[in-house]
Amino acid sequence: MSAVMKISEERIMKVLLAPVISEKATFVAEKYEQVIFRVLKSATKPEIKAAVENLFKVEVESVQVLNRMGKQKRSGRTMGRKNNQKLAYVSLKPGQEIHFTEEGK
Repeated sequence: MSAVMKISEERIMKVLLAPVISEKATFVAEKYEQVIFRVLKSATKPEIKAAVENLFKVEVESVQVLNRMGKQKRSGRTMGRKNNQKLAYVSLKPGQEIHFTEEGK
């Protein structure tokens, strides 16, 4: 818990950008009991862990990070590139759950 105390509350609130809700994310959640979040490019694993535990009141077992390069896209004659993303695969301890589809909570 000493690592959690060193991270500022303000930084923790900015680390998580959005949950990833897709077919692959649902498959990963069911099979491996992991939740996927888009996070800041500068976020570290301890910051991600602290943010999830603080915001969702669950216990995190581990965090795995994936840096996804943006795809190249063509628009007419010009080539462009989508932004790079950083994804966090968060494993929760047994018995812990996060539901994004519930309303009113």
